[in-house]
Amino acid sequence: MTQGMKAAVLFETGKPLQVVEGVQLPALESGQVQVKVHYSGLCHSQLAEVRGHRGEDKWLPHLLGHEAVGTVKAIGSGVTKVKEGDKVVLGWIKGQGMDVAGARYPLALNGQSYLLNSGGVTTFSEQTIVSENRLVTLPQGMPDKLAVLLGCALPTGMGLVFNEAKLLPDDDASQGKSIAIFGLGGVGLSALIAAYATKPKTLIAIDVEAHKLELAKQLGATHCINLSTQDLDTELKRICPQGVDYSFEAGGKAKTIEMAFRSVKDGGGQCIFASHPQEGELIQLEPHAFHRGKHIRGSWGGGSQPDRDIPYFVELYNAGRLPNLALLLSHEYSLDDINQALDDLEQRKITRALINVST
Repeated sequence: MTQGMKAAVLFETGKPLQVVEGVQLPALESGQVQVKVHYSGLCHSQLAEVRGHRGEDKWLPHLLGHEAVGTVKAIGSGVTKVKEGDKVVLGWIKGQGMDVAGARYPLALNGQSYLLNSGGVTTFSEQTIVSENRLVTLPQGMPDKLAVLLGCALPTGMGLVFNEAKLLPDDDASQGKSIAIFGLGGVGLSALIAAYATKPKTLIAIDVEAHKLELAKQLGATHCINLSTQDLDTELKRICPQGVDYSFEAGGKAKTIEMAFRSVKDGGGQCIFASHPQEGELIQLEPHAFHRGKHIRGSWGGGSQPDRDIPYFVELYNAGRLPNLALLLSHEYSLDDINQALDDLEQRKITRALINVST
């Protein structure tokens, strides 16, 4: 065993995370990498897990978190992708390298002994053991705080545009499109940034929070629709009477997926959704819309390949093609304040939370 560390642990769904000291790091197994976590992201996936919206959780107690930046402290046998001292991005999307099971962390707490479960990557702890294929060496040029977004928000959101829709910067065929973004969290805003880079004719941002819509304007939206005060169909008919060429959905609800599908034009309009509605929610779509040529499909992580896409995203950033990226990180919290971050996210007070694990 190595020294104990601080970590946020989910012991029971529907209850706050417990931030505890003394979590032990087990010995590395083949294909595993030990990483000191500097910054972690926080998104609705963790919120859904903590609140119990994913259904029964068979792995309690366990660690969480799936996007971070850190430094490699040690590698297990067979690991060739990274070495000790490398700055790395941690993410949930599988890339190159060995794919191994998550570690189990011993913890003695209040007279009881636990083995904390984890997946191939977790990030709400001072150190973590990660599967080799959940790491990518961080290219030079992007600050650590922004690089956290490379673990989930950017690959998923930008991947919707670049990988799934095949809309690319500097591609003449990609320019001049009409695009709608539903849901302006970290993924939706990342999709908006990517869409703006393709030089669309119309870029519509759609949400229920005025402050997020104001942010969308700064990131390139040509139009904004506030669903809490405006009627979607009326506003869309005014802006794009025939419907949009593409809609990208990251609102997290079956209702927003339905709206995104309704917004695309007949004869080839594409709706691509990334969100994961609450367990048990179903989407209802007009059958005849498919006969009229509308399309819809889901996306798993924006179709991203981390080892290919993360260097490309950093290249775009270094070239000044991702303006105002720092605006996505609206608030920074310490690990001790992670439950406040979850509450703020649930209450839609923030876009993307940054957890400073080093403090």
